[in-house]
Amino acid sequence: MERRIPTKEEVAAYLKEDNNWGRWGKDDQVGAVNMVTNEKRAAAARLVKTGRAVSLSREFPKLPAPNNPTPAQHFMKRSTRGDTGGGMATDYYGIAYHGTATTHLDALCHVWDHNGMWNGADPNEVITFDGSVWGSVEHWKEGIITRGVLLDVPKHRGKPYVTQEEPIHAWELEDIAKEQGVKMEPGDALVVYGGREKWNEDGNPLWGSDPNLRPGLHASCLKFIKDSDCCVLVWDMMDHTPNGYDIPWSVHGSIFAYGIGLLDNSLLQPLAEACAEEGRYEFMLTINPLRVVGGTGSPVNPVALF
Repeated sequence: MERRIPTKEEVAAYLKEDNNWGRWGKDDQVGAVNMVTNEKRAAAARLVKTGRAVSLSREFPKLPAPNNPTPAQHFMKRSTRGDTGGGMATDYYGIAYHGTATTHLDALCHVWDHNGMWNGADPNEVITFDGSVWGSVEHWKEGIITRGVLLDVPKHRGKPYVTQEEPIHAWELEDIAKEQGVKMEPGDALVVYGGREKWNEDGNPLWGSDPNLRPGLHASCLKFIKDSDCCVLVWDMMDHTPNGYDIPWSVHGSIFAYGIGLLDNSLLQPLAEACAEEGRYEFMLTINPLRVVGGTGSPVNPVALF
């Protein structure tokens, strides 16, 4: 892989010419998750040796913060059951999960550019007030249960986290995979750890507090993502912003170009630590979205199993 920053024309080609439209049929709404077959799930299950489980989810974000302008709602109600002394507790959840606070899965209808949505769908025709009639999250109702591969960028760099000045590039991901002795296989979950927790702990601005300035994956990573044939990208730092190309979406364009799901705001430090302790960077990963008809995604609690 060339070790240079691609031109705007090359990035545009990644998203338009080098896409997966029609690969699983012109009417497909499942995308790259088509590669997660029964055989793929069974192979992932065989990776479980010790039974160690690691959650990749952040806490339900109820507290307002610069990166959480619309905090999630959680209301409790306590009721009695007659005069017996018994009772029960019930509650309500409400959440606007897109953004940089909630661990969530983006569906194929979530974003698009001037060329259209996944498989060329027209957002003006399929996005309605009641939900999307194309590429919505219920098409992944069986979950995404597959082999996960973690690429640990801080460990490779010998630094605690990725910075704004040094975004993650495609050739670096290739180097890390070779260094860790792992090879991506069709239908895998590509997990890219950037060090978000240590970034915040080191006194940097709370993640996403400035939507126009954020370290993360450079648009060059689109090439690696496509070539990896992954079904989902799991990441903590997301797109490097600004993307430098004057385009609406860079790495998030993987959704409409390649048909993959994006697992945003993942909590990856515990997973990176577990991989180092276990001495391996592959594991079984389970991602189970809510079955919301017409939904653009779902909050999730992904779990890695070793």
